[in-house]
Amino acid sequence: MKASIAMLLAAMFMIAGCNTVKGAGQDIEAGGEKVQKSAEDVQKKM
Repeated sequence: MKASIAMLLAAMFMIAGCNTVKGAGQDIEAGGEKVQKSAEDVQKKM
């Protein structure tokens, strides 16, 4: 019984961790896209 609870808790933490990393990846990607757009805007002005 204790082993099943431990496995369930471990699975929940892994799922939560994946969601957190996925969200961070999306935030980083959005930031990168903004930097890229800014760089393209500067390049057009040159």
